[in-house]
Amino acid sequence: MSSSGTDHRLADIAVRDTRVSDAIDEPMRAMILDILSEEALTATEVHNRLDDRGVDRTENTVRHHINELRDAGLVDVVRFEEGRGGTTKYYHANTIVLSYSLPESADDAVEEMIEAVQPQIWDALGTLTEDHEDAIAEIVADMQPCEHCQTQKYETYVLLTVLRRAFVRAHRES
Repeated sequence: MSSSGTDHRLADIAVRDTRVSDAIDEPMRAMILDILSEEALTATEVHNRLDDRGVDRTENTVRHHINELRDAGLVDVVRFEEGRGGTTKYYHANTIVLSYSLPESADDAVEEMIEAVQPQIWDALGTLTEDHEDAIAEIVADMQPCEHCQTQKYETYVLLTVLRRAFVRAHRES
């Protein structure tokens, strides 16, 4: 029950990781992440893929955006190749950005799926909060910019981050 006294319940959590949001505010960076989610590529190869999509930017601009994504921790340098008097870097995304909305017609099916997995989610949350309580508290303490921010949902964010990343790992391995 919400504080307004109505019988309205939370249905979802919208996540806005500021590190990710700041890095992908430029639409071309989201395209670069999409391109690099499939395979490791050089900046030149990314430039060519963007060109194939009708994005006309200089290769130096593409390099700049790749470096911004790397600095934000969304792209890794996964390989170096020596040749022709220089070193070529290969980049690969470690994060994908999903920006979609489910159609209202999916509500019943989604609700059915939620009910099917909710017992396992309760178990997972119980394991996290019981077995990793100290680690969660330490992370939350590091996140709080000041003592007045106690009402923020930092613990929820930490738990959701763990579950999201575990989902990605499980989904990739399935």
